[in-house]
Amino acid sequence: MTIRYPNGQAFVPPQKKLTTDIKKLTYSNRGMTLEEDINASNQYYLVQGLAVIHKKPTPVQIVSVDYPKRSAAVIKEAYFKQQSTTDYNGVYRGKYVDFEAKETQNKTSFPLHNFHEHQINHMKAVYKQNGICFILLRFSITDEVFFLEAQHLFSYWDEQLKGGRKSIPKKYIEERGYPISISLNPRIDYLKVIDCIYFNL
Repeated sequence: MTIRYPNGQAFVPPQKKLTTDIKKLTYSNRGMTLEEDINASNQYYLVQGLAVIHKKPTPVQIVSVDYPKRSAAVIKEAYFKQQSTTDYNGVYRGKYVDFEAKETQNKTSFPLHNFHEHQINHMKAVYKQNGICFILLRFSITDEVFFLEAQHLFSYWDEQLKGGRKSIPKKYIEERGYPISISLNPRIDYLKVIDCIYFNL
């Protein structure tokens, strides 16, 4: 683009700067964590009246509190009351929804050490009751997000306990899971996948 001033001189904006500006616009939100993206998505769903899904608070027992000022309190010592289950739960279309969200820097597989036995046991219990149970996995380096139904995690977890591999191959996740593109609103539209799998929409 050339800009012509009244004195007849022409100014051509540097192409390099224009490219940089476009790049800034395109990638401006890529620094968000998976948790931030999901929380933003859940807020969008709530405001739109689509679903009520929240991140579960971690129960903490406060032992010691310091009051340096009347208007401020500082927690000096606290303990987790109990092991947490999964990250998120709620209701959608009359069905109970429960899921875990994890990220990895690994390029070719998702390490099972990201999960804990009590989380697996909780998800198995939800699955047994016909709840909608899944995991959202992000490969951070490539910024790819996948929706994987919980039963696929169970099979790899159980095999690991018998001496099997300690990760889920990315190829398996690509074949059995559902990729979710990052968008504006909602950031991670996992309800679209739920609609497809559980409601045939």
